[in-house]
Amino acid sequence: MDVFARLESEVRGYCRGWPTVFTTARGSHMTDENGKTYLDFFAGAGTLNYGHNNPQLKRRLLEYLAEDSVVHSLDMYTAAKREFLERFNEYVLAPRGLDYKVQFPGPAGNNSVEAALKLARKYTGRETVVSFTNAFHGMTLGALAVTGNSMKRTGAGVPLGHGVAMPYDNYLDGRTPDFLLFETMLDDSGSGLDKPAAVIVETVQGEGGINVATAEWLRGLADLCRRHDILLIVDDVQMGCGRTGPFFSFEEAGIVPDIVCLSKSLSGYGLPMAITLMKRELDVWEPGEHNGTFRGFNPAFVTAVAALEDYWTGDGLEKETIAKGQQVQAALESIALRHAGAVDSVRGRGLAWGLVMNDAEMAPKVCAEAFGRGLLMETSGPEGEVVKLLPPLTTTEAELDRGLEIIADSLEAVRQKVAV
Repeated sequence: MDVFARLESEVRGYCRGWPTVFTTARGSHMTDENGKTYLDFFAGAGTLNYGHNNPQLKRRLLEYLAEDSVVHSLDMYTAAKREFLERFNEYVLAPRGLDYKVQFPGPAGNNSVEAALKLARKYTGRETVVSFTNAFHGMTLGALAVTGNSMKRTGAGVPLGHGVAMPYDNYLDGRTPDFLLFETMLDDSGSGLDKPAAVIVETVQGEGGINVATAEWLRGLADLCRRHDILLIVDDVQMGCGRTGPFFSFEEAGIVPDIVCLSKSLSGYGLPMAITLMKRELDVWEPGEHNGTFRGFNPAFVTAVAALEDYWTGDGLEKETIAKGQQVQAALESIALRHAGAVDSVRGRGLAWGLVMNDAEMAPKVCAEAFGRGLLMETSGPEGEVVKLLPPLTTTEAELDRGLEIIADSLEAVRQKVAV
């Protein structure tokens, strides 16, 4: 692996926790060049909800490429883009009564967020965007301005302006009424808070530590935005596409955001693809006012359609994900009970879960021990104190049980080493 250390930038991150060279992947497993197979509870940071090299999606992709079909097209009309728009409306938007227009802002989640922020400011004529403590929205400058993590913000190298952070659900003492600070500042002309263009929120903060907003809190936020004429943006980049059960993570709360950001598992296959959804009246863009070279990656349209047709024509995947989430929750709560001195809490929704450690240094040690035992996981949270589980939604119950056993064994092993 010397070539990576010699030629690749020091900014590389995930590979430092998983020091091996991967060669193949299928379903919920990855295999390295030494032939060792790992169970994947990382799933490309939520990009592989349908697993690695999903065979149905792969077949459609190979057929498309074999016919010399269009691969790159910027925002030109193509048959692949048309089919994606038709199927996305048929299987996702229409059944939920959502009348969104679809923007293709670029290949990644941060492109979707940047487009959402620009559109909100253009539509309202205001500059300030309110985000929340421990939020993560991307690594470009606009997205960093509404991100909470100080290490990531410092990496910008320039001041990050026009963003104001407010307390996320359950951030304070549990007794302070929700949005008391926010609403007080909005109503007070002396607070120093300019009227915001928008509020941007994750219903479950993945990178922030698997912090789950309640449906009541989200409804309260939507109501506050409506009463104060502020646009509501939901960043569903990591928690959308079924990660929490429903296709959109905000469905459980019964809210309808003004703008929605989607990426990661949208293509279904790990191919770069992002969209920004906006209520019809918000589409005030001038032609070409926001663009990018890789807005029209047609192979991603093809696999996205395959994913929609295979997994979202009914509610089977949603029910399976919720049931598997209950399986994971029960196992993690059992682990937490056995290791009450080391584990602070268990939190999550669907198939996004976190095992919160009392000592932040324990979480990376547990993940390292799990890697040695054949399980891929990452940490999250402001101090990296959360052992984070994001398995593919297609992971079997038996595979989940095996991964959860490895977590239990890894935590036990780490505690024994600490005790020595």
